[in-house]
Formats: sequence, structure tokens, C-alpha cells
Amino acid sequence: MSNLDKFVILGKEIKRGKGALLEMDVAKLHTRNSLQIPVIVQRGKKDGPVLLLMGGVHGDETNGVAIVRDIMRKKYNIPDAGTIICIPVLNVIGYLNQDRKFPDGRDLNRMFPGTAKGSLAAQFAFKFTKEIAPLVDYVLDFHTGGADRYNYPNIRCVVDNAEQLKMAQVFGAPFIVHSSYIPKSIRQTIYKKGKTIIVFEGGKSLQLDHEVIDCGVQGALNVMKHLGMREGELEINAEPVVVRKSRWLRAPYSGIFESQVKNGSEIKKGAIMGRISDPFGEFEKNLIAPFDGHIFGMNTAPILYKGDAIFHVSLAIDED
Repeated sequence: MSNLDKFVILGKEIKRGKGALLEMDVAKLHTRNSLQIPVIVQRGKKDGPVLLLMGGVHGDETNGVAIVRDIMRKKYNIPDAGTIICIPVLNVIGYLNQDRKFPDGRDLNRMFPGTAKGSLAAQFAFKFTKEIAPLVDYVLDFHTGGADRYNYPNIRCVVDNAEQLKMAQVFGAPFIVHSSYIPKSIRQTIYKKGKTIIVFEGGKSLQLDHEVIDCGVQGALNVMKHLGMREGELEINAEPVVVRKSRWLRAPYSGIFESQVKNGSEIKKGAIMGRISDPFGEFEKNLIAPFDGHIFGMNTAPILYKGDAIFHVSLAIDED
């Protein structure tokens, strides 16, 4: 969808070269207040694609919110061509409560495309699917790792989809990770509508990481330039590592966890990745890399139980 002579969103016409701060009404709360989601729209003076930048699908993933905030603060969301829609905080109440889920206890990113008369999360998903999704051509959805899992900056997409892969490559994150569509997710819903969406993962929940935020902002700017929405050269520091297959390495013992490797680093089979010990100095076991690969996710918790995921590592296609 390119900009038309008349671009209308949430009942508001946005003329070329203009912008608006809108609110998407979702539902009434028990206090009779409306649940409203701020939607910031900027239209360029020339025709072009419609790009949605979105954070805070999970309310505790603050890096994504900060990325969209910085894009607007730097005025990168004002395009020369096309239209940029920014939703810094999709799950507003979850964000206020610093909680991953929606107020009704559901994961919003498992409720799409939603229903008009379902749960609060389902109604919200339905509103987004009806009012926002049909208007966009491209989506950048910003996420972080959950709980104590720290994700090294990476793009999640279907790497066999040429348009998604190209968009991921120009974004410029250190890793591109193949990820199949999760049922009832925003990504699956957007894809089924014939749109292109990639997901940025970086850092962990309830933590602001400025290197992650800077990577997300620059990546979004690169995508805008690639789509012809802004002028300028792409800024990509290095060729990304493409991960088609991966595995979480899990703790073989319970105990105190100390990593001996850095997130984002390459490992070789047989290398010591970390150690697990007890509080009494009587037990200590090294964690040995079972194969070559790259680490792009890591558990940062100091204490682990047997079976806890520790390292998310790329896996060769012929490895099981």
C-alpha cells in the first residue's frame, strides 16, 4: 500500500507533510475510563510505503519502548516519503504495571487476530487487526528477552522469505535468526494479510540497555532508507550471522551459575562456557560447549535449577 491522496487512520485524515497524535480506543475499564493507546502518525510530502514501528507488546519489555521513543525524539519518524506510524507502548497497562501480560492475565501476542466480544486482550487484538494492520506495508516489532534471559541484538524472521531476509539484512543487527510463525501472534497475523514484518530482539525485560536501544534505532533508520522513506547511506557495522537452526543449552546441575563466555561471541566445541557450583565450595562442574556455534542468548540469573536454559546457541543445519 502506497500513500493515497487520502490517508485515513482511526477516523483522522492525515494530509501530506502533516502528522497527528491519535488514540486508539480499545475498551472500557471497570472504572469507566477508556483504555486508549497513543498512536503517532507522520506522513511525508511524497508518496511511499506505510511503516509501523511498535514497542511494548509485552509490558515489561522496556527496551522496545525506548527504541520507538528515541526514533521520535530524533525525529526519524518524520519521513520524506510515505507514512510512519509509531506505537511506542502497545500494552499500556502492562507497561504501567511492569508486567509482561495484559490486565486479564493473557499474553497479548498470543491473542491475534482477536475477536470483538472475547476477552479484553482478544478485543484489543481485534481492534488492532481491524484499524491498524490493513493500513501498513511493513512492520518493525521491537522486543526483549524475558525474565533473566538476555538476547544479544538480533532480527527474527523467516529467512527463506526473500523480502523479510533483505529487510533483516539492511537493519544491520549482529544476528538474523530464523523463526517460524507463532500461532495467534502479531507476526503471523501481519504476514497473513500479505504484509512484511520482522521482529527485533535485544536485551532483557525491565532493563534499559543503551547499546541495544542504539542498535534498534539505527536499524529502523536503515530500513527507512532502504524503503526510500528517508535519504542517506545505510550504516551497517558488520555482516550479520544468519542462524537457521539453534538450541538452548540447559543446566545439567542445580547451583550457582558463572558464565565464562560473552553473549554474542563465537564458541568452539570443547571450550569451557561456564561453571556451576554449590554454596559450600564442595561441588564445581564446568559447562563444556558440545559443538561450534555463536551465542545470541544467555541466562543472567546467578542461581539455576537443573534443566534451566542457559545459552542460546546457533546450530549447524546437519546437527541434531
